[in-house]
Amino acid sequence: MENAIIEKIKLLEDKYAQMGQDLSSYLDGLLLSNYLTYWDYTKVDTLLTLQTPKTDFPDELIFIIYHQITELYFKLSLHELDQIAHNGLDIKSNGHNNGWKEKLDPEFFAERVNRINRYFEALTKSFEIMVDGMEKEQFLRYRMALLPASGFQSAQYRLIEMSCSDFINLVDKEQRAQFDGKTPSFEELFKHIYWNKGATEMSSGKKTLTLNQFEKKYTEKFIAHATEYKDKNVWQKYKSLPESDQQNPKLINALKHLDINVNVNWPLMHYKSAVRYLQQKEGDVPATGGTNWQKYLPPRFQKRIFFPDIWTPEEKEEWGKGWVETNVYKS
Repeated sequence: MENAIIEKIKLLEDKYAQMGQDLSSYLDGLLLSNYLTYWDYTKVDTLLTLQTPKTDFPDELIFIIYHQITELYFKLSLHELDQIAHNGLDIKSNGHNNGWKEKLDPEFFAERVNRINRYFEALTKSFEIMVDGMEKEQFLRYRMALLPASGFQSAQYRLIEMSCSDFINLVDKEQRAQFDGKTPSFEELFKHIYWNKGATEMSSGKKTLTLNQFEKKYTEKFIAHATEYKDKNVWQKYKSLPESDQQNPKLINALKHLDINVNVNWPLMHYKSAVRYLQQKEGDVPATGGTNWQKYLPPRFQKRIFFPDIWTPEEKEEWGKGWVETNVYKS
């Protein structure tokens, strides 16, 4: 037997001995196990059963699959944010550190942020599937079978926001000043969360059923997540670095791109899609659930910025405007 194989067997014996397990039993199991296949590993057969259109319009399948792809990218983003928040040596029972760092160094930080940037850039670039890849007539009809469901109800997107910035930065910009110098609870801040304006009935100003459903299902989870990430969201992690590390150009650039990707490019692609499908000469069509997409989606109205101190006053003043002029109103 080759020395390399003998050495690996010794390492395996040590691994299972630490857990009070017998290596020979695991080797028996290995001999009896079948080879792994791609379809079993990726659960592709199950994955392909998760699309259940509510109508017979062919383009509804595009709508479902793209939203499912979006949620998978959001899951990847939260996976990276979890690594940033919970950095530290993670010794498992096998003694391996599993890729975690003992401390959050700027290079590790920037790379994880850039991973999230790549996820959002992939989503934004592929959003043409939604903007130009469906027939308008089909969409305007099958969407009526989806009421009151809305992409507004993506909880993972909200968790990404809470994982990135202090909760006050998610409060409606018109309401933030009242909390200056105070220490309000997350429950109080949540009452003034920015997205409430986007889920009010356009005629009455009351909460939509879409929002009521959303709050009933997720409010408790959101408050718990905001509490957990109070001192370990991306902005707090950045501010906890030594001042010299905060000046790392790669890290600052990564954070700026994250702010733009999540708070400008992504919502504005949705706005572009809404203009394509819902804007009409005789009056705009409400989004599913009656959400006020005209006021909710454009970043220039919300001025939602994760990392305000890394932007100049001029950049914050012009937040989101250039994109609209270049991409939506150019025609």
